[in-house]
Amino acid sequence: MKTSRSEQLFEKAKSYFPGGVNSPVRAFRSVGGTPRFIAKGKGSRIWDADGNEFIDYCCSWGPLILGHAPNAVVDAVCTAVAEGSSFGAPTAKENELAELILSNNPFIERIRFVSSGTEAVMSAIRLARGYTGKNKILKFEGCYHGHVDSLLVKAGSGLVTFGNTSSAGIPEAFVNETIVVSLDNETAVEEAFAEFGQDIACVIIEPVPANNGLLLQRAEFMHFLRNICNEYKSLLLFDEVISGFRVGFTGAAGYYQIQPDIITYGKIIGGGLPVGAYGGRKEIMSCISPEGNVYQAGTLSGNPVAMSAGIAQLTACLRSNFYQELEQKCSTLCDAVNEHARKKAYAFKMHQIGSIFWIAFSNAEHIRTAEAIDPNSMSFFRTMYHALLERGIYMGPSGYEVGFVSEAHTTEDLQTTIVAMCEALDLAHQ
Repeated sequence: MKTSRSEQLFEKAKSYFPGGVNSPVRAFRSVGGTPRFIAKGKGSRIWDADGNEFIDYCCSWGPLILGHAPNAVVDAVCTAVAEGSSFGAPTAKENELAELILSNNPFIERIRFVSSGTEAVMSAIRLARGYTGKNKILKFEGCYHGHVDSLLVKAGSGLVTFGNTSSAGIPEAFVNETIVVSLDNETAVEEAFAEFGQDIACVIIEPVPANNGLLLQRAEFMHFLRNICNEYKSLLLFDEVISGFRVGFTGAAGYYQIQPDIITYGKIIGGGLPVGAYGGRKEIMSCISPEGNVYQAGTLSGNPVAMSAGIAQLTACLRSNFYQELEQKCSTLCDAVNEHARKKAYAFKMHQIGSIFWIAFSNAEHIRTAEAIDPNSMSFFRTMYHALLERGIYMGPSGYEVGFVSEAHTTEDLQTTIVAMCEALDLAHQ
């Protein structure tokens, strides 16, 4: 496989950007080698700067549920941008996308568009504090909520602990307002509420934790969170930047049939363009300025080009059996590779929910916590990753990241991928 052009671009990029990238995981640090500079994408395929072709399961980290450059989205974007790319004023497209979402998602009554998932979470946390009058938030080890200061924390020792910062530049005072506990642990949550419950504004969780493995949670645990939040008059905040409109149109809230107080969404609602949103009950959302006293603003919030792309994409997602067909595609891939691993007696399992999958080098039927992931298993992933690249399969360059199947992936794509994955898996175990 030719890589000279990507290598040249990466060397040049190092003189422009920290680490040569504009987002850390792109640097291939965890798998080694040179990141592929992508030149174009169409359908299930991407092509890099050297002309190499890949079947893509990164899908821009999830939002490209229709695949790359679907005609409906491209046409909508071209029409919108020809009429003006930004106004800093309301447009009818904002109303249209909001109505499309709210009329098909009973778990939110009002919505506010922003420009990223991180911005959505940051704003939702401020709203939770403003609505409740409380200061602390409770989060879970293994859940990622963007680069928000108070959420870039990790657990220390003990069952319940205040977090330690996992990034320089975050004041200790910010971190002290964040309580971190392990996933899948009712006792830890109960102890946290027993000690701090009167000042916990919200519990924030990825209901489908998919940024540190695919840590699928028990339904009983999720309902427990809803009940304890009710008991202490704290808000339950679902971070559905990945799971929203991906595991189903109503996301994990619909999957678990749980009513959160606030939900955050990401770029899937913008057809891959920079968009985020947060929504919730009318009573809570009315606290946001200019209606209420919780301030949040953004010049590019509700950008008409992004709104147009989102309308086109989410309209397609509402087609009959759309999500069932996506889930079946993902099952076809996972089941075939898992069967190969079973026959070879490999410590390996592809975990799945909807059209999201995760490769784990473990025989565990369920992996529900970050602590249960063996860091030594990442050496197997590195070998497998580069073997997949050589076979024309592209995924996110980290064994902790998940993969995504899109509507554009064909039966032939899946069969090609199955063969490639089985061969790569064999190489990883040599």
